[in-house]
Amino acid sequence: MNKYPIMTAEEAVQFIHHGDHVGFSGFTPAGCPKAVPAALARKAENEQAKGNPFNIGMFTGASTGDSIDGTLARAHAIRFRTPYQSNIDLRNAINSREAPYFDMHLSHLAQSLRYGFLGKVDAAIIEAADITDSGEIIPTCGVGITPTICRLADRIIIELNSKHPKSLRGMHDIYEPADPPHREGIPIYKPSDRAGVPYVKVDPSKIMAVVETQQENEGGNFTPVDDVTAKIGDNVASFLVNEVKAGRIPASFLPIQSGVGNIANAVLGAMGKNTNIPVFEIYTEVIQDAVIGLMKEERVKFASGCSLTVSNQVMDEIYADLNFFRDKILLRPQEISNHPEVIRRLGLITINTALEADIFGNINSTHVVGTKMMNGIGGSGDFTRNAYLSVFTTPSVAKGTNISAIVPMVSHHDHSEHSVSILITEQGIADLRGTSPTQRAQRIIENCAHPEYRQLLYDYLKLGNGHTPHQLKASFAFHHAFNETKDMHKTDWTRYL
Repeated sequence: MNKYPIMTAEEAVQFIHHGDHVGFSGFTPAGCPKAVPAALARKAENEQAKGNPFNIGMFTGASTGDSIDGTLARAHAIRFRTPYQSNIDLRNAINSREAPYFDMHLSHLAQSLRYGFLGKVDAAIIEAADITDSGEIIPTCGVGITPTICRLADRIIIELNSKHPKSLRGMHDIYEPADPPHREGIPIYKPSDRAGVPYVKVDPSKIMAVVETQQENEGGNFTPVDDVTAKIGDNVASFLVNEVKAGRIPASFLPIQSGVGNIANAVLGAMGKNTNIPVFEIYTEVIQDAVIGLMKEERVKFASGCSLTVSNQVMDEIYADLNFFRDKILLRPQEISNHPEVIRRLGLITINTALEADIFGNINSTHVVGTKMMNGIGGSGDFTRNAYLSVFTTPSVAKGTNISAIVPMVSHHDHSEHSVSILITEQGIADLRGTSPTQRAQRIIENCAHPEYRQLLYDYLKLGNGHTPHQLKASFAFHHAFNETKDMHKTDWTRYL
């Protein structure tokens, strides 16, 4: 590493200019740089105070820590942003249309950059555990789009973070598919297969600066499991056990993909506790706390993902026992962790979270009341469309019981009824396979809707006709009632007759 210039974060941002398109390493806060983006936000504020414009286009793996999305949003320094995000200040900037945002399937981003669909990548800011003089970068705990932005960028800034041990070398599988018409099959046939090399190789001449840091990840702890999330987890586990007994899932079981967040963590915990589910493997985006606990309990034997999205306490536990985890965890670029070819080949059981579902099985993952972006579609579409069996989970109600997550028609459409096999809430399970729209509606209302909303939903079903019996004037009546009264119970169908 002696050949690279060592700089402070403030010195390194001289290589980022107004109007640049900048790529960031990491996936969730895991693996994201922190010191350089914060210095970049300060540079933006200083330039703007002088009357000079300063903003950048941003490509990330998924959501990031506050040091990227929060500081740059508060500095009004975002020209555009893609894909997934979860920072409150960025979310506010997006919903006020200050920060232009376009949502993307996560598996599409790296190839869209290579194809030139999204413009040039001027610079990449990468967190690394180590870097060699020959240009081999060892990522930390999240990969994201790192290989692609490093190859495409004119300039690379490395945050060398000593919180992450150099001995992480070997826990990554870095592979980029060739672009059409030269693309070949991805040689992954089980979650533990390796397709590439354990490092990101770059041209050393592109590395403009190395910034030495020692900063923890910005991920928080998971919310403790409550009665609702525990019941959702139990319902998922029970459903999968019955599918094995019925012979619709092989007795040896299949790899699991689970989305981000507290419900996903609770679902994995419930699966681990249910000894009728065999020891299983994970092929997913984010490896969360529950997976690490299940590895220690010998309920999960291997996990392939794009990031270790765990609490800092659990991260310390992993790093303290790397010899145990080294042959049980593999981190890949999101283009591979989310690749439709691999998902279909491995036969993943996919479990993702909905904001709302309608009575015909369509899913809204992204927009509150149809207009306000929450986080983004993430990888849920990548997995859902290509799953062996696709499951969506959601609590049946929110805001006490003033919001029903089961509605007549979703207010924003992310996943269609054609891709959704199973819907599960704390109320129960709706198996939608091989059902007509009316049959789906009856199963979802009876099994997944909160009891306080079942009759309202049945009454809506009576208003429509045709193969999918919508009453278009009334299809968003739940949302209108909430906008007017903050309570979906106050839906009045007579207004629409």
